[in-house]
Amino acid sequence: MLILTSEHIPGKSYEVIAMVRGLTVYSKNIGKDIMSIFKGAVGGEMKAYTEMSTECLSVATDRMVAEAKLLHADAILCARYDSCVLLDGVIQFVAYGTAVKFLN
Repeated sequence: MLILTSEHIPGKSYEVIAMVRGLTVYSKNIGKDIMSIFKGAVGGEMKAYTEMSTECLSVATDRMVAEAKLLHADAILCARYDSCVLLDGVIQFVAYGTAVKFLN
């Protein structure tokens, strides 16, 4: 599945099918959270949070692609990602874009 942040694919004709999205909500692991507090005190990357964010992003993207495949899309244009904290220690990631079908 082709995923682009642009609005157009040069040289391709396509029809818009629908908006597609993928959503995931994760909570922090308390053990990793305690280690991150110590890391935050001395500075540097909080790898536990980086790993969690990377996994969330991957899951949200996979779910967006799965929705596009159900619609028989060939690509997703205008792909965007967003995240927010829902509660203390709970983060939501969403991936969304426009599913398109190539013509010809």
